[in-house]
Amino acid sequence: MSVHNEAAFESNIEAHLTSDGWLKLDPKSYDKQLGLFGAELVGYVQDSQPKEWEQLVARHGGEQMATSKFLKVVADAIDHRGTISVLRGTVKDSGVTVRMCWSRPANNLTPELAERYAANRCGVVRQLHHSESNPGDSLDLALVVNGIPVATAELKNPLTHQTIEHAMAQYRTDRNPHDLIFAKRTLVHFAVDPHRVAMTTKLDREQTRFLPFNTGSNGPGRPGAAGNPAGNGYQTAYLWEQVWQRDAWLDLMHSFVHAHDGGTLFPRFHQWHAVRTILSATTADGPGADRLVQHSAGSGKSNTIAWTAHSLSRLHGDDDAPIFDKVVVITDRRVLDRQLQETVAGLDHTPGTIVRVDQHSSQLKEALEGNAARVIITTLQKFPVIAETANAVMGRRFAVIVDEAHSSTTGDAVKKLKKVLGGGLAEAEAAEEETETAPEEDALLASARARGKQQNLSFFAFTATPKPKTLETFGHLDADGHKRPFHTYSMRQAIDEGFILDVLASYTTYSTYYKLANSHPKNDPEMDAGKAKAALARFVSLHPYQLEAKAEVIVEHFRQKTAAKLDGNAKAMVVTRSRLHAVRTKQALDSYIERKGYDQGSAALRVLVAFSGTVSDPEAPDLEFTEAGMNGFGEGQLPTRFREDGYQVLVVAEKYQTGFDEPLLHTMYVDKKLAGVKAVQTLSRLNRTHPGKEDTFVLDFANSAEEIQDAFEPFYEESFAAPTDPNVLYTMEHDLLAAGVLSSAEMAAAVAALLSEDPTQQSVIYDNLTSAVGRFAQLDEEAADEFRSTLNGYCRAYAFVAQVMPWTDPDLERLFLYGKALLTELPTGDTDPMPQLSKSVQLTHLRMSVSGDHAIELTAADEAGVALPGEGKGKQVEPILDKLSALISAMNEKYGADLGDADKVWVDQQWVVVKDDDEMRDVALHNDRSQYELVLAEKIKQFLVERHDKNGHLFDLFFANPDFQTMMLSYLAGTYDEFRSEAG
Repeated sequence: MSVHNEAAFESNIEAHLTSDGWLKLDPKSYDKQLGLFGAELVGYVQDSQPKEWEQLVARHGGEQMATSKFLKVVADAIDHRGTISVLRGTVKDSGVTVRMCWSRPANNLTPELAERYAANRCGVVRQLHHSESNPGDSLDLALVVNGIPVATAELKNPLTHQTIEHAMAQYRTDRNPHDLIFAKRTLVHFAVDPHRVAMTTKLDREQTRFLPFNTGSNGPGRPGAAGNPAGNGYQTAYLWEQVWQRDAWLDLMHSFVHAHDGGTLFPRFHQWHAVRTILSATTADGPGADRLVQHSAGSGKSNTIAWTAHSLSRLHGDDDAPIFDKVVVITDRRVLDRQLQETVAGLDHTPGTIVRVDQHSSQLKEALEGNAARVIITTLQKFPVIAETANAVMGRRFAVIVDEAHSSTTGDAVKKLKKVLGGGLAEAEAAEEETETAPEEDALLASARARGKQQNLSFFAFTATPKPKTLETFGHLDADGHKRPFHTYSMRQAIDEGFILDVLASYTTYSTYYKLANSHPKNDPEMDAGKAKAALARFVSLHPYQLEAKAEVIVEHFRQKTAAKLDGNAKAMVVTRSRLHAVRTKQALDSYIERKGYDQGSAALRVLVAFSGTVSDPEAPDLEFTEAGMNGFGEGQLPTRFREDGYQVLVVAEKYQTGFDEPLLHTMYVDKKLAGVKAVQTLSRLNRTHPGKEDTFVLDFANSAEEIQDAFEPFYEESFAAPTDPNVLYTMEHDLLAAGVLSSAEMAAAVAALLSEDPTQQSVIYDNLTSAVGRFAQLDEEAADEFRSTLNGYCRAYAFVAQVMPWTDPDLERLFLYGKALLTELPTGDTDPMPQLSKSVQLTHLRMSVSGDHAIELTAADEAGVALPGEGKGKQVEPILDKLSALISAMNEKYGADLGDADKVWVDQQWVVVKDDDEMRDVALHNDRSQYELVLAEKIKQFLVERHDKNGHLFDLFFANPDFQTMMLSYLAGTYDEFRSEAG
């Protein structure tokens, strides 16, 4: 055998497997008609269930007849039920029940089960002539469990100029998917060379889809690109050394693989590895240790959570007792609810073991107190409701799986969860360690402990984009002193492996340039510079010219670049900065589409909008807008209608920027500042794959390419964060106590009343807040603002830091509880709204243009994230006052320095011309609107002819373009209402 030959590769793999307990099977022992290795199957039954085999022999009249009949029964059962159902279950023959494969016992309490598990037969076959249709065909390797072929592999050796690509091509072109071994027996097929692995669960000729089954270029559970790390020997040795290891392979059959949507669900490598490493670490550490799993979009996170939940619910420790009594899955995603139930049901058919709490909180209480439910799916919001009543669960051990874990898991809702699931232990520990404290101190310590880590609770947090707070709460400390995820499947690897698309590969940025003028120069008020600049920018962003210009860019780009994608089914999303922006953007898009006639015919362009609640437009105060009203159907119908009913564009304000998985979404128009996790989550709406979807496109009106790059890089490979020093709380505590507002006696009395949970004590709380409110009122404005800001920052910081502090401090807990109550009583401070400048400012110039076409390239972030920037104190900036004229001048210098006559907003100027015309005022006051518009149409022509030398561009546009005439007349007709409102 030559060292260059493929046979040497086969032989080395076979040698490893047989040294690990696999049996070397004779390919000639395969029965093509039954699709079984009969001798192996019968041998397994004889070894594992000798009494049952003796019964079969007796009932069938001899060994030979029993063998023939039983093999036929098994083959028929597989044909009817499927391989995985038979392997996980039993078959019956002539009243004799035979289990087809034994799972590894969860504990050592029943030695007989361990013996039966050891009797399972895993076999490897080389060069198996498997085909009924082509007798010459042979498979390089087949893997067999108890006589049933469950997997095949084609091996290729680059030394003979054959790679994994040739193996995949061989499956697609040379293997007949209708052969029994492929159609009814095996579960998965591997294409393997020394460098890479791919797998598929279904052969379908040229349509066969192989998925990467690699560790990632930096190795299992570590960030990196596609492929496998270079090292000694075969880069793919993990396949036969880890995945095909006898115990791991049998566990795969029992705990991972299951029938799904008419096919087979087989885990990808990172899913399998994450679950296995979580189980191994939890077995070693027991309850009380938290794990953070950073798995990118496209990682199959829902199934990973399902497998983790099922496996943790069955996990036993060295003492043979369950490590957890129940597994609680916290999620707000119905998709995960359904997928979790389906996946776990595919692994365990015991009724009542998985409970979805989707109605009343009493369901959660019953599931936690009962013995049947092992996996409970619920929302975090259900726990505060039962916090005082679910006493029967105290003292048990829980695994809590958090889907999309972010900073929402650092507040009081999590404290209530800990109180329900672990309050008993926390109070017991407090009583044990603090025996000399007064009863009120005991209550404080118990309250503080309920925020921190607890020995009976393990959190398993899953997210694609862990914030620094999430990393610090659930991550583990590395050798460099940083908090990192326990397991990572990076965005980079998901993109490289083709599970998601790179949404930054085609990214166009637009810049907006404008000039403003004070409509009333004599009125030049002084105002907060920060708020006024924001108001000026908002005024421009909501100006009809700006909206119309963006509507034209969006619609024409969609028609020219996006509409034909995905066989004409491509969708687009417009991300706006507020609900009012969403309303006006929808109106501007509809108006432009109608003017251009794009709403007609089979290629009609239609727009939907998504926002919450009711929106009032200051320019139309008598009208109210709702999502359902603007779309013409209920909110719940939107995802389906958007996908199926010929709508192409969805305008959103906050809604659908996270958790919305629409693979047809191809293009995004961004008109909102995005940063950090929000930027990644929003743009990632585009990254889902779909047949024919080869790229995505982003057109961004609001962010630079550098800003988007900065937002994505912390999540591109593995996120990490610097731990927070809990001592930052003492600095804030000192400042708060030194301000002269707080009294130790009042704090103690109020908190004791709060912790008593006695309704009759409510008046005591208010009695001990009133004096502090009075002292606060005596502070000057600057000191009051500083105290309120510091107290607010302290309460936010403590709610987070208390979860990761290795100790409890009753003084900090007391200040937190009292401070939260006091904040509800203090005056709220500067509540000046953003100034309304629409009547004071005029837009004089506007230009929008492409500022860059980018393929944004990412690298891993090299700076640790910080959970409490500014030590949790928030902004410490004094407001700066300035004249409106100076602010307008500053904005013009920043955004309009290069603008000229070509960029003048001519139509807006005509409004002033019409308003200054006495004849038009008389017409407005003595006629209805339709008569006014008839006179106005002629008057506009007169104005333009008279001012032709100054308005040449507008003159040409008006008389050459009927659409523009209609738009301009509609716009200037608004002067009718203004004339009449002025007249009273």
